[in-house]
Amino acid sequence: MTAPTALTPPISLDEDLGLVAVFGSQVPTVTVAEITDDTYLLDVREDDEWAGGHAPGAHHLPMMELPARLSEVPDDRDVAVICRSGGRSAQVVAYLTRNGWDQVRNVAGGMGEWAAAGRPVIGENGQPGRVL
Repeated sequence: MTAPTALTPPISLDEDLGLVAVFGSQVPTVTVAEITDDTYLLDVREDDEWAGGHAPGAHHLPMMELPARLSEVPDDRDVAVICRSGGRSAQVVAYLTRNGWDQVRNVAGGMGEWAAAGRPVIGENGQPGRVL
């Protein structure tokens, strides 16, 4: 199967996991354990998902806003892209790579894996959050 060239948001978890199958083997990945404080963590989930819970210090840029906001993504440091399960973020990594980024990787397992690994998840108000 050939990966789509445009960014297309999944509607359901099944579709998100389907994107993992399409893009997962085509993009470089990083595990949650490999992410350091120096890594620029880019969360590409929707606003409601972000508000429900995100990684402290992450930068929020919903996937469909990326083409208009490319200049916000640093191209001179390691960037780890995260979503709920790794599908949308894999698509974003492929998009960024096609547009000249070479230090960008997909977070394997997404926020689900982040939370399962015991990493902190906070809500918009700074209180403990949960992965939506």
